[in-house]
Amino acid sequence: MDKNADDQCDKDQACPAPPVGIDLRPVEGDQADDELALLTKALGHPARVRILRMLTRRESCICGEIVDEFSLAQSTISQHLKILKEAGLIRGEVDGPRICYCVDLPTLRRLKALVAVI
Repeated sequence: MDKNADDQCDKDQACPAPPVGIDLRPVEGDQADDELALLTKALGHPARVRILRMLTRRESCICGEIVDEFSLAQSTISQHLKILKEAGLIRGEVDGPRICYCVDLPTLRRLKALVAVI
């Protein structure tokens, strides 16, 4: 896993600040439609929506507590987290034997912008 500063999460601290700047990518067109389809597919399961909502409401990264919030197996939660991470909606950083997760705010803002023009 790439350990650059933008991907690091510390359970006891807020997720790193997203890069400052305005996203000037178009919100319509083939590329935007493909991006919206990828992001919404990642949210195509109620558990993933709940995970993203939980991470959005926290001001710090979450490690093991995610599994405690659901009546799903740890392996199932891990698969949902993998899908959200692959879509870019969340970030995860290895912290010893666990991975701490937080929302990728620029991607979440992008999703909101893409949905807003439907």
